[in-house]
Amino acid sequence: MNDIIKTLAILIVFIAVGLSCSSISGNETKDDSETKEQKMAVIDYENLEKAYFAGGCFWCMQPPFDRLEGVVETWVGYSGGTEKDPTYNQVASGQTSHAEAIEVVYDPEKISYEKILETFWINVDPTQANGQFADKGRQYRAAIFYVGEPQKKKAEASIKELEESGKFNNPIVTIVEEFKTFYRGEDYHQKYYEKNPIHYNLYKKGSGREGYIKKTWKDGFPDD
Repeated sequence: MNDIIKTLAILIVFIAVGLSCSSISGNETKDDSETKEQKMAVIDYENLEKAYFAGGCFWCMQPPFDRLEGVVETWVGYSGGTEKDPTYNQVASGQTSHAEAIEVVYDPEKISYEKILETFWINVDPTQANGQFADKGRQYRAAIFYVGEPQKKKAEASIKELEESGKFNNPIVTIVEEFKTFYRGEDYHQKYYEKNPIHYNLYKKGSGREGYIKKTWKDGFPDD
């Protein structure tokens, strides 16, 4: 009974504060473009590689990759669609064919693509086809956008391994498709978990993502 009461309490908080990845509009934090330029100026991109994923609300996809040693930077944005220069409101409301996505810039000498894939799987529900957790719709689909044939083969191999593991009763439905383009999201969405930690943590819990990850992977992931 206590667990039921706790669950109801979380849901009430979730509804009361409008905790949806699409519930926040722009102009909440100052523009940090200068910081971006400063960071880009000191990063040697020549020997780095990129990986792209969609995993539901992009706020929750950034922290786990930021924690990885060998990941140089991450950006949240939009990918998987055909429309040019989409805005957050357009994507989040389902007006485009894009999904909320993340760009992971990493050093292959320090971290493998397989390790990055492992982190992706731990943070999504690969059996959910209509979105991710409380966020429903194509704009919240889970997907791996591979860059080149090597990434494609590794992504497909990771799906096969996951299927054969017997961890999931339902089929793996996460999409694997060729990367086309990535549009960075608005500044106030970048590192949202740092800028708005209270709302972020309430959202992660209320959306069902946190509980699902802990139940599915037990202690196989660090807390934010």
